[in-house]
Amino acid sequence: MKIKANGIDINYEIEGSGPWLTMSHSLACDLHMWDPQMALLAKSFQVLRFDTRGHGQSSAPAGEYTLEQMADDVKGLLDGLNIRQTHWAGLSMGGMIGQTFALKYPGIFQSMVLADTSSRRHPDAAKLWGERVRIAQEKGMDALVDGTLARWFTEPYRKLHPEVMARVGNGIRATPAAGYAGCCFAISKLDLTARLKEIKCPALVIVGDQDAGTPPEMAREIQTNLPGSELTVIPSAAHLSNIEQTQAFNDALTAFYKRVAF
Repeated sequence: MKIKANGIDINYEIEGSGPWLTMSHSLACDLHMWDPQMALLAKSFQVLRFDTRGHGQSSAPAGEYTLEQMADDVKGLLDGLNIRQTHWAGLSMGGMIGQTFALKYPGIFQSMVLADTSSRRHPDAAKLWGERVRIAQEKGMDALVDGTLARWFTEPYRKLHPEVMARVGNGIRATPAAGYAGCCFAISKLDLTARLKEIKCPALVIVGDQDAGTPPEMAREIQTNLPGSELTVIPSAAHLSNIEQTQAFNDALTAFYKRVAF
């Protein structure tokens, strides 16, 4: 389904029944990144998944995006569906959008799961993201697939699960280069750590112990600065920990939601 919000078309799906839970995916993925969690979560929540601006079947306008703009996309989506309060789960870029939203629109999130994400840009962010944008624009998304998969999953998992690598790799290829570039610009400006103390809802920070892109020290920095939050480090997982270690990830969600949602 699609809805017009904040000047773009946003593709979304709703499953399950219960309190609202809104889920936001990583860069170069789409709402199906959360497929491994759906059987569990749809039993207890009305789950809203959506394709972020520049991804999946949502609009991919050219130009530089901002995290505030993407938070406004979420607000438009929630308003369009008449959702006044929701739990939030975001991984990587989805966690950055969630933090930005919680600061801009306090009181809407009942809880947050921030998985494999950061609250601040990498010291070499402009160079790092600028290079990825250049590759996407000059060579196409296919040129980014192998390096991205190497960051997102541990080597043993990649070797054992070629079917997952093929599926996730196809998702990277399918991401519009303009959308990827727009989101890279937004991520490169991330700077929220000093403001995390303003967020008042319960939060669970999750990170794979082998996540090189948003490593455990970044997760600990979020947890230290975010009042009332807790941290779960998942063994033998890199960046897409919800896929690589689905059971451990889902167990962490279950324990958290038992405390904060029911």
